[in-house]
Amino acid sequence: MPEEIIFRDDVTVELVKASASDADVIWAARVSTAGEQSMDEIGEDPARSEGLINYLARERHGSPFEHTSMTFFISAPIFVFREFMRHRIASYNEESGRYRELKPVFYIPSRERKLVQVGKTGAYTFETGSQEQFEVTVSAMKSAYVVAYESYQKMLDAGVAREVARAVLPVATYSSMYVTMNARALMNFLSLRTSREGSHFPSYPQREIEMVAEKMEAEFEKLMPLTYGAFQKSGRIAP
Repeated sequence: MPEEIIFRDDVTVELVKASASDADVIWAARVSTAGEQSMDEIGEDPARSEGLINYLARERHGSPFEHTSMTFFISAPIFVFREFMRHRIASYNEESGRYRELKPVFYIPSRERKLVQVGKTGAYTFETGSQEQFEVTVSAMKSAYVVAYESYQKMLDAGVAREVARAVLPVATYSSMYVTMNARALMNFLSLRTSREGSHFPSYPQREIEMVAEKMEAEFEKLMPLTYGAFQKSGRIAP
């Protein structure tokens, strides 16, 4: 019996493992002046620690932020992962359509997703589409997904290898991956994949990857509040 096709308009982001705290940044930075004693000063003067982290972010002394690690589980459309993997500052492991049968889970935009591009490349904005445009979009996507998945199943049932059959599936198919990065890499990613007031360099990310970035940012803020605050104060520029 064929699986029921699922349509989603959201993404999943879970922090599964972390070795990341503001203290990691502090001891890494203070080794330059305190040597092997750098660990002794952790927690002695919170105000001084905050000042040091702000200084490192402001002056873009980035290497102390690299002594951290965060691993996220992410479930999102394949086209989001292709954008994500342009960031060559992380380690990735994604589920494979060669080795497992891909599930019939596909992306459709929510009603809040802006659909209409106004302007030319490099100077454009997105605006909310009409109800008719939204209905046309969702209907066309669902129809294409159903045909694609039926074709995929037909090939699998005929004994065609998974790595061949997957070619008919769209980039809107959901995949999953683990991604591991340090705080410096994450700040770089957030600076490019979120649109925020107060950013020194404005960014214009595709909404779907921004949805992933927003959830990663929320975990980062909880793990490393001083570092996150310094990131904000510095205009969201990665050190």
